[in-house]
Amino acid sequence: MSTEERLNQMRGYKATLSNPNVSEEAKQNAQAMLNEIGGDNPREELFQARGDQNKDPMRVSAGLKAAQHNPGVTEGGKQEAAERLEEMED
Repeated sequence: MSTEERLNQMRGYKATLSNPNVSEEAKQNAQAMLNEIGGDNPREELFQARGDQNKDPMRVSAGLKAAQHNPGVTEGGKQEAAERLEEMED
């Protein structure tokens, strides 16, 4: 089974768990299947499987620039954003 197929299964089982119209028995089965296929966080696993290949460098740099001006970002975070931006520009 491919990673995409496995992740799609995980998404379906997670949807089953959060659906109020699904019986407790079906929810228990969905949880058992999630445990069997080894995970319950498809978004994180998909991100790890894809890595940086789907990130647009322009959008990454825009996010780093925005972080430098965001009052909710710590000074350490702003410094880290500046360093990463500088690395990207090299």
